Amino acid sequence: MVFRFLHASDLHLGKPFGGYPEGIRGRLREARHGAIGRLAVAARQGGAGVILLAGDTFDAETPAPDTLRQALQAMAGAGDLTWVLMPGNHDSLAGAELWRRIGAGAAPNLLLALEPAPIALAPGSVLLPAPCTQRRPGRDLTEWFGASTPEGQHRIGLAHGAITDFTGEEGTLGIIPPDRAALSGLDYLALGDWHGRREIGPRTWYSGTPEAEAFKHPGPAGALLVTLAAPGALPQVAPVATGALDWQMVELALLPGEGEGALAAALPPVAARRDTLVKLVARGRLALPERAALSAACAAAAPDFGWFDADFAGLATEARPDDLDLIDRGGALRAAAEALLAEAENPALAAAEREVAAAALSRLFALSQEALA
Repeated sequence: MVFRFLHASDLHLGKPFGGYPEGIRGRLREARHGAIGRLAVAARQGGAGVILLAGDTFDAETPAPDTLRQALQAMAGAGDLTWVLMPGNHDSLAGAELWRRIGAGAAPNLLLALEPAPIALAPGSVLLPAPCTQRRPGRDLTEWFGASTPEGQHRIGLAHGAITDFTGEEGTLGIIPPDRAALSGLDYLALGDWHGRREIGPRTWYSGTPEAEAFKHPGPAGALLVTLAAPGALPQVAPVATGALDWQMVELALLPGEGEGALAAALPPVAARRDTLVKLVARGRLALPERAALSAACAAAAPDFGWFDADFAGLATEARPDDLDLIDRGGALRAAAEALLAEAENPALAAAEREVAAAALSRLFALSQEALA
């Protein structure tokens, strides 16, 4: 019997996003809540009746009451779907009160995977969950996946954590063996913890988060639509985009003459910018007027975006005597410009100090040209 489900993880509902301005923080939190509805749409469109959430549905073991209730209400509102919640390392079983509250408010279409015991998902399909007992369990919680189940059933593992081939999202050492699916006879192992989509093997995947929250992982945020045609057959795994906000790391490798043009070509269309967060990293070298123009172009474009940051630390500034002449041919301004240029080119200074000097020189140049306009 064919069984199709949606594999998702790491919603991190209630994540505070304290490092961002208040305006975008609210949008980031709302986008994460909205991911519940977008997962439901993706499941329906893909013909899946079950959504597996492989841990870290909540960012902490003590989510705010409104965060918890509204999440449960959103899942209950998608009553045609079965939602399976399993504790991850952020919302582990150590937060017993959280899971008591979830259980007390759970709708009939919500299944809680709180014990290492088989759960019947549908006729012919069984789930083997490995709920996180605490933030860092320190042992392989998937060891029990070799437990026997009735013959002829799809065996689906659900776990949260890093495999032994690489460290986890927060730098924790991997514990889950990468061949767990083969060792335990699983048709599919649905993993959470890594926030980017990643295939470990044909039967083992990290879904990544359905709503991005950093620039670390390239590609659109989403979930995985998984189809199991028959027990033992290789799963069909199809990525499904669910993200509302787009996080783009824009890297510019610049040479003189390429500043503003390269920026314009790299940025998304204006219509898409409100829902885009950009971290611009410029490297290479530009002449002083070009650097000033690039900085001004970044400042002009920044309000278009949900969030915009430009990093010029790797961008060297080339200043000729006639460039400094455009600031002033003598006096205090010229002396200041020469001092800043010397600091920007001084290899004895830290990179951050050189960048501060280069940015100040660029700003001084821009102000001098505004005064002449």
